[in-house]
Amino acid sequence: MKLLVMSDTHGDAEVIKRVRDAHLDVDAIIHCGDSELPFDHPYLEGAKRVRGNCDHDSRYPEEELFNVEGLKIFVAHGHLLNVKSTTMNLLYRAKEVEADAAFFGHSHVLGTELVDNILFVNPGSLLKPRGIDEKSYAIVEFADQSWKVTGYTDRGEEIFTKRFPLKQR
Repeated sequence: MKLLVMSDTHGDAEVIKRVRDAHLDVDAIIHCGDSELPFDHPYLEGAKRVRGNCDHDSRYPEEELFNVEGLKIFVAHGHLLNVKSTTMNLLYRAKEVEADAAFFGHSHVLGTELVDNILFVNPGSLLKPRGIDEKSYAIVEFADQSWKVTGYTDRGEEIFTKRFPLKQR
């Protein structure tokens, strides 16, 4: 399984298209909010997408929960869960919906970790990054009971790759 995860593009439709076109082999495309585009914008077609604090189109859901190859994926922008202060609310929500992975944005900070066997990924921002100079997104893969997360710049240059084998339950 391979997922493209992006967030916080803040009106830059072309970067969404460029990143999507660079990863045509993914099983799902996820936008974690603050696209600032209409819900039915053609560059978001087919993507799982949620409403961020800067998205005014009420057709965006506040959260998404869906399955890909037997894994339950939770997506929220993060502003309603106060992710800039703590990720505990996100952890509790992910556990509540029994997610295998939780993707979020809002803070514009690229990062990933495995907590209680749940993968958490913030792909950073493709317009206004914080914490690093590079605009970023993530490719998330799952195989052989292990997550692999690769952070990329908006130009497709690798920033990091991290692997997270799941603990046996």
